[in-house]
Amino acid sequence: MPDDDIMTAVATALAQGQAGNRAGARTALRELWDRPDADALHRCTIAHCLADLQESVADELAWDQRALAAADALTDERAQRQDARWTVQALLPSLHINIADAYRRSGRFAEARPHLTDAVAATGALPDDEYGATILLGIDKVRAALDAGSTAPLQP
Repeated sequence: MPDDDIMTAVATALAQGQAGNRAGARTALRELWDRPDADALHRCTIAHCLADLQESVADELAWDQRALAAADALTDERAQRQDARWTVQALLPSLHINIADAYRRSGRFAEARPHLTDAVAATGALPDDEYGATILLGIDKVRAALDAGSTAPLQP
């Protein structure tokens, strides 16, 4: 992995959040989001991580939407400079399923369904590894919860 101070700082902020300092992690990630040298990969990653650290579903959804918007400006070439295995298409199922789940937990089922459909449509680009399996499981869980009309958080 190349030396990238923003991605290193993202990893540090995530560790901070996993250690229980979610507010500190949010602050660190927001500061990274505002950096003028943050590119599309940085912004997609930062927003994706910030979404998971929010206290409300509405705020989570807003960051998930920012992550997807940043992915629109991302190229495979840039993603692969970070990790040779990455493609934009392989990131899309995760981004769409997160939005679908946030809409579902907000009770906005009609808005969730197109993102679930988009997540499923992009699964052909998923790698055949733990990441791909995790995303496929997430899709199944969101689909089942959506079909059940549930707004409850998904169980791990």
